[in-house]
Amino acid sequence: MTSLTRADVAAMIDHTLLAPEATPDQVNDLIAEARKLGVYAICVSPSMLPVRAPGLVVATVAGFPSGKHHSLIKGAEARLAVDSGAAEVDMVIDVGAAVAGDFAAVLTDIITVREAVEDRAVLKVIIESAALTDEAIVGACRAAEKAGADFVKTSTGFHPADGASVHAVRLMADTVGGRLGVKASGGIRTAEDAAAMIEAGATRLGLSKSAVVLDGFPD
Repeated sequence: MTSLTRADVAAMIDHTLLAPEATPDQVNDLIAEARKLGVYAICVSPSMLPVRAPGLVVATVAGFPSGKHHSLIKGAEARLAVDSGAAEVDMVIDVGAAVAGDFAAVLTDIITVREAVEDRAVLKVIIESAALTDEAIVGACRAAEKAGADFVKTSTGFHPADGASVHAVRLMADTVGGRLGVKASGGIRTAEDAAAMIEAGATRLGLSKSAVVLDGFPD
């Protein structure tokens, strides 16, 4: 962990506010804190867009948090978000399809969103890894890569099965082999957690407690 500086980690963070009770004032506070911390991006619910966040990448979500939305709805939501200024979209797959081993359905779902946003946004695919077997994690990651996604992401942070784990991040990173990014999200609350995820292969972190995490790294 000592080799990672505060700036190194900040450059990997999506500073996140996806609580259903979030208000516009809280989003403004998030943006101000993100700029102070020097993080890479903010991630907010699509209903909060557009937002003014100079110097920050704006990310949002689609099909969140259950993934049980029709693919066309996810695509329309993602397209509207990009039209409203989002540069990145974190979509949730139909987790049940992955549990059932129907990776053709997972592929179609992701392709629909990829085609909806075209090349105008970075597409991250949330697979809800804590709810999946290792085999299903691999299958979902392969579907994401085949569909043209840019990242695979562990978790929404809202699933009762849990959030990111070192094991899942390592398996996802091994599966995509550096061809896609890997975002660890959900339950990362300390510098030790963050360092472990990065060591396992995470290239982006989704955090709501960014300040606390960053305080654990040297300048």
